[in-house]
Amino acid sequence: MNKENDLQLAGQISHLRPLGSLAEKVRPGHTALLVVDMQNDFCAPGGLVSQDGRDISAAEALVKRLPAFIAEARAAGVLVVFVRCLYTTAENFYLSDVWLEQAARKRKGGYTRIPVCREGSWEGDFSGDVRPEAGDPVVTKHRYSAFHNTDLDTILRANAIRTLVLTGVVSNVCVETTAREGFVRDYYIVAPADGAAAYVEADHLATMSNIDRFFGETTTTAEICACWQSQASQKANTA
Repeated sequence: MNKENDLQLAGQISHLRPLGSLAEKVRPGHTALLVVDMQNDFCAPGGLVSQDGRDISAAEALVKRLPAFIAEARAAGVLVVFVRCLYTTAENFYLSDVWLEQAARKRKGGYTRIPVCREGSWEGDFSGDVRPEAGDPVVTKHRYSAFHNTDLDTILRANAIRTLVLTGVVSNVCVETTAREGFVRDYYIVAPADGAAAYVEADHLATMSNIDRFFGETTTTAEICACWQSQASQKANTA
């Protein structure tokens, strides 16, 4: 048996015809682009991660190249959803003992002495030109997964979304956690390798491998854009 035969068999078993190609998966009518945690605390000098002494160069580079991909998605008619973290509040609404204990061991003052993604702060703001436009849904989360106790799933179901294109930071934490939960909620997951970033290259590569093996399909932003452009051209020729 080969992939084509297995896909044909899958179509006989499934209640919906599987989307077997990248082009089918990323059709704008049923695709959402998720932009995960592109906030100054995670991407900019002076933010939490840079204060930790970690290498944010990959995140800084992503801040510069992601706006062009988001613009391509908008032009294609893809739903663009921004996801942001909100962790620190004066009343400590969100940080449990479990979270704070982990932070005390591993985060060099983050979440304890150093506020993280506080409402209304520069640190919690979107980084550079990676920011929502009027009408874009903005999902606020308090844990790694963009689905956990948020309205993301409601937004996606209301817009008949079947495929999530995942971008943002950090590849091996919030992006991967969201990919895992999206897959188990029966969304197709598409992860462009150049659309996400981590602070250690090996972590990024491991996440892309893990997603491709178990939770979705990895590709590049260029390949996704080529699908969108081809579909737009076909639509124009048949109009």
